[in-house]
Amino acid sequence: MVFVTCGGREEAERIATGVVTEKLAACVNVVPAVRSCYVWEGKLNWSEEVLLIVKTTRERYGELEARIRELHSYDVPEIVAVSVEMGSEKYLRWVEGRET
Repeated sequence: MVFVTCGGREEAERIATGVVTEKLAACVNVVPAVRSCYVWEGKLNWSEEVLLIVKTTRERYGELEARIRELHSYDVPEIVAVSVEMGSEKYLRWVEGRET
């Protein structure tokens, strides 16, 4: 599972569409209205962002990250992957592309 924040809905949907149609991800959830607090270039910032929750496999991660970097407008986009320890076997097979 990969988390990516985007500056707006249009960008989020463009990235989601790209990675799903290119088969780098099985599914992407687009979560609106995420409020982020961070320090950038020495200044405290608050931003309204859109969160992507991307379902992919370890094997596809490298290509997925590269493609997100190409499509993303941020200089340093948040692209953070976490391992899925457990899940529905049938769903996980679908994410891997072994079941439709």
